[in-house]
Amino acid sequence: MKTLESLEPTILREAFGHVPSGVVAVCAELDGDRIGLAASTFVPVSLDPPLVGFCVQNTSTTWPRLSAVPNLGISVLGEAHDVAARTLASRTGDRFDGLHTETNERGALFIGGASVWLDATISDQVPAGDHTIVVLRIVEAHVQSEVEPIVFHRSSFRRLAFDAPS
Repeated sequence: MKTLESLEPTILREAFGHVPSGVVAVCAELDGDRIGLAASTFVPVSLDPPLVGFCVQNTSTTWPRLSAVPNLGISVLGEAHDVAARTLASRTGDRFDGLHTETNERGALFIGGASVWLDATISDQVPAGDHTIVVLRIVEAHVQSEVEPIVFHRSSFRRLAFDAPS
C-alpha cells in the first residue's frame, strides 16, 4: 500500500482516482455554436432548493463561455457514452462528433441517450484551489430510467455491474 508521505499531484491523482464518480456533459448552444465539457465531479447537493454541483478546472477555456449563458444542459452520460465522454473532454476537435444532441428553447443542450437531463442555471461559483465548484439550480429534469450511467474510476470509464435478483 502506498502512503501519502508527500502530497505530490501524481500521488493525489491516483488516490482521488479510487473514488468512482458519474460523468456529466455540461453543454449549451450559443449563437448556433454547441459548447460543452465533460465533468466527473458531479454531485447532487440539495432537494429544496433543487441544486447540483460539479467542479471545473480553472484553466478551462470552455467554462468562461459556458458560464456566460443563462441555462446549461446537464446530461448524466450513459454506459454507451464511453467514447463520447472522451470526445467531450478533449481539448481539440469537434466535441460533439457523432453525438445526437437536443437544444431546448432556453439554449440548454443535451446529449441523446443520457440517463438524466437537467436544465439548470448557475447559482454560485466557489473558488477551490485549482478548480471552481459550480453550484447549479435545476429548473427542469427528465429521467430515462432504463439507461444505466457510466462511471469514471481509476482513469477509466466503466459500466456498473449489477447482481442478479435473488
